[in-house]
Amino acid sequence: MKLTKEEFYNIYPRAIKGLYEELYNVIHYYKINTIHREAYFLGQLAHESQGFRSLEENLNYSVSALRATWPKRFPPDVAAKAARHPQQIANIAYNGRMGNAIGSNDGYKYRGRGLIQLTGKDNYILYGRKVGIDLLINPDLASTGQIACEIAGAYWDDIKGNGYADLRQYTNLTKRINGGTNGLQDRNVQKNRILRIIGSR
Repeated sequence: MKLTKEEFYNIYPRAIKGLYEELYNVIHYYKINTIHREAYFLGQLAHESQGFRSLEENLNYSVSALRATWPKRFPPDVAAKAARHPQQIANIAYNGRMGNAIGSNDGYKYRGRGLIQLTGKDNYILYGRKVGIDLLINPDLASTGQIACEIAGAYWDDIKGNGYADLRQYTNLTKRINGGTNGLQDRNVQKNRILRIIGSR
């Protein structure tokens, strides 16, 4: 890992303790071994985890935020009733897709967790198998440091993140991770601040 532990915590002073060591292992294992690979990987994770300090999706949405984020799933009347109710929001937003059953609590049970914000029952099954943990039964394990890092590494490998970095395709990488360009400006900020440090040596 080209970013030192001191540099990591200087950039992200509120990052979860012990996370650097777990990231170090994952970066080595998945050959995230150039300055662009590392900056692209860490930049995306930094955005998804609010600077490496949150390993669970914040679902405390206001009416306006619900309308902006999921306009089709939250028409005005639905948004007004669901606002500030995380469990209700997750079930409306995520049920009926990603393996989550309609009319269940799956949306909330398999809400976004970890550094890559793993979401949906199907993904919990898939990445649980990849990292050797039963996330279907114990979804909260996805928001623990070591498992969160291992999932992020496995996901990065699956989407061929190194290839996007090698081709300098950060916007396309964001679309692959996010399904769109949500948060692209901040993702670029995170990537560039890391690049400035490790690219200057």
